[in-house]
Parts: sequence; C-alpha cells; structure tokens
Amino acid sequence: MRVAAIDQGTTSTRCVVVDSGGEAKLVVSRTHAQRHPAPGWVEHDPEELLRNIRRVLAAAGPVDAIGIANQGESCLAWDALTGDPLSPVIVWQDARTADDLAALGPAGEARSRAISGLPLDPYFSASKLAWLLRHVPAVAEAHRLGRLRLGTTDAYFLDRLCGTFRTDRATASRTGLLDLASGTWSRDLCALHGVPIDCLPEIAAVDAGFGAIDGTPVQVSIVDQQAALFGHGCRRPGDAKITFGTGAFLLAVTGHERPASAHLLPTIAWSRTKEETVFAIEGGVYDAGAALEWARRLGLYETTADLDGFSGPSALSRGLVFVPALSGLAAPYWDRRAAPLFIGMDAATGRVDLVRAVLEGIAMLTVGLIEAAAADIGPIERLSIDGGLSQSGYFARFLAAASGREICVPAFHEMTALGLAGLCGVDVGFAHGAATRLVPDGSVSPADHRRFAAAAGKSLRWR
Repeated sequence: MRVAAIDQGTTSTRCVVVDSGGEAKLVVSRTHAQRHPAPGWVEHDPEELLRNIRRVLAAAGPVDAIGIANQGESCLAWDALTGDPLSPVIVWQDARTADDLAALGPAGEARSRAISGLPLDPYFSASKLAWLLRHVPAVAEAHRLGRLRLGTTDAYFLDRLCGTFRTDRATASRTGLLDLASGTWSRDLCALHGVPIDCLPEIAAVDAGFGAIDGTPVQVSIVDQQAALFGHGCRRPGDAKITFGTGAFLLAVTGHERPASAHLLPTIAWSRTKEETVFAIEGGVYDAGAALEWARRLGLYETTADLDGFSGPSALSRGLVFVPALSGLAAPYWDRRAAPLFIGMDAATGRVDLVRAVLEGIAMLTVGLIEAAAADIGPIERLSIDGGLSQSGYFARFLAAASGREICVPAFHEMTALGLAGLCGVDVGFAHGAATRLVPDGSVSPADHRRFAAAAGKSLRWR
C-alpha cells in the first residue's frame, strides 16, 4: 500500500510517500506567502494553499490512499455553491480578536473551559470565525443568502477537492466550539461567539473517509500535531512528543476520558471508527521556528549550520536571556500582550551569543510545558521530538539538560506524515529504529531556571 501523506503546514505544504514495504520519501515541499496586513494579523491565501496541495499530490505519482494534515486552528469562510473563498485564511498565530474575547469576561471564559476545555484565546478558531461574520461584508451576505460555509482549513480543502464538507473530531476540538463530552458542536459556545452552527462542517472520525481526489480515496484527515503524536508511536497514557515547527507543541496521551488539567489544555488526540476516542493534554510555544526565522531576517545567522557547533558555557549561564514571545506567550501563561525581549547584553555580546540565546529561550519555554504536563499526568522520563529544531544537536542537548529528561530524536523527521500513513493502516514502526537518544547532563542549573523565569515574568503584560 502506498500512501501520499500531505502535511499542509504554516509555512509549507509537504508530501511524503510512505509504503507498507518500510520506505518513506519526501517527494516535494512548496512554500506559500505569509501576509501581515496589520500588527498581530497573520493570513494565508486559501487558493494558494489549495494549488500547492494539488501540486504536491501530482508529484507523488500513483498512490492507493491519501492522508491530509491541517494547521489546526487556522480557518476561513467560503461560498457553499461556488466554493470560492470569501476571506483569507486567518492563521492560528493571528491575535486580532484579543479585545473581542476580553469583552466576554470571566463568565465566558468559565463557560468555554467547561464545555470545550479551551480558554478564550485568539489562538483558537471560534473568535476568528465570528470576526469574519462581523467584519467581512461578503461573509455576512453569504450568510444572509444561506450559502455560507465556515471552518478550519481542512474542511475547505475537502470541500473543494472531494466535495465533502467534513472535519475530524480532533481538529474540531481545536476550534473552541466543540463539546468535548459529546463530540459534537456546542450550541452554547456557538451562541457565545456568534458563530452560526448550521454553517459548520459535519464532524467525523479521523478514518471515516472524506471522499476522493481524482479517484484516489482521502482516507484520513486530521490536525498536524495529533498526526505527529500518532507518528511517534505514542499510544499509552503518559507517552509524549514535542513538534518544533513554526511553534512548538507538546502533546501527551491521557487515555479515553477527558483529562482534568490544571496547567495545560484537554484535547482529542484522535477518534477512530472502531475504537474509543483517545484524549491528550496539549501545550504550545507560539514562536519556535518563527523566532529563529525572525533572527535570520535580522541577520543574526545565515544557514542552519549556524545553529550548531557552539562552545563554552551557555548564553543563559552567562546571564544572556531571550524570551521568544513575538506572538505573546501560550500555555501556561496565555498572555498575548507578552513581549519578546533580550536581557543581559553587554558590549561584548555578538551575533553568535544572540542566536544561542534564541535557541535556549525556545528550549526553556518548552521545559515549562514539560513540567506542566508532568504535574498533570505524572512523571515524564522520555520525550520524542521532531521538526526543524530537532535537527540542531545543540538544541536537543540543551533541551535534555534543561528538562532533566531523555530526549529521543527519530532518524526520520517527518512524523506528521508517518502519523497520517499509520492512521491509513501502514505499519510505520520502521521509522523508529535508529533514533538518537540524548540524556541530561546537568549543565543547566537551578539558577539558570530562575533567571529565565524572571525574564519571562518581565515580558508579561508588556504591550
């Protein structure tokens, strides 16, 4: 069996062909434009994303099945009759709805957490969809005419490519509109945000089938982070992974009951047709790869080779700290007004020092997620990581030292694609045989942790 696993992410669309013979090959990757029409706004062109999916799928050649992973919380509006987009994609990083959510007050926050498990944060889709109805005339007009469709990007892709207006339960759990107890859209939360429930897609199991593209069945559709969790082989409660892409996202499996988390967020890991729904807890860092890309644009480094080979004590131990809050701070802070900052520079500070501090700052925020997860579900002794930053030996070693845990780096880095193939029925155990295991070495001291915590505290409520 050959599966075309399409990972439609924040910065690119990638296609990996995985077959049951134990081979996985990245076929092609296509980038797309990032638009920032106003401070705190992030948008994509939905037609460009759709074209890139078609192009990478064409490059894959003949396959037996297709799996598609989506960005998660990114969403848009489109016309039910023509399929034409009525808005740009509002990306998960976008913070334009912060004031709208603040206006819902503590009662709205409590209601959201009770039903969906999620806080009122611009990260999630609900307030974005409501914003489109209020601010884009074409969206309001389509609603008046009874031809409006609203949803995350997966529903748009499936509608346009397969004629199937569906989403899976894991992706739906990232909107802030799903009732976690019932696995259905919540009328209460739709009313809270002002999102018409009849404009939302049908919710299905991840492997329920989503139609076909040119005769090839789209067997699986799921949010990218949950696909990566499955790809890492995380099946038992306590199994955890962190994906370092544009952001960094930790997911830990909790079992078949909704988790009660004091620190991170309950979410659906996956919901398959022949088994009980699997739940997880999730926490994120908004700016991981995004922070490095920002540093590259500033001229602090040129190539990925510049992210390794450092010598001597860490930047953090020398008092140089970076808090990567370019989009604010996510779990457990939930503060969109937090500001990025460098602390501890002097006349001798150079570009290499600053790059090192950026890497360490991303790792230190991630350690906060690990500790929060451990407080909820018990000891976490080992974590699997993937994504671009996982390929930096310095970063992975520093993360092991800072977290005090073994870090496992798989030899094959396209874990979202492996998860898609696994959910399609391919045995992807072959990808886990040659992982690099890094053990903590104690080089990050309690004083270093206190120094970073103090810096993160200074960034809060800054803007």
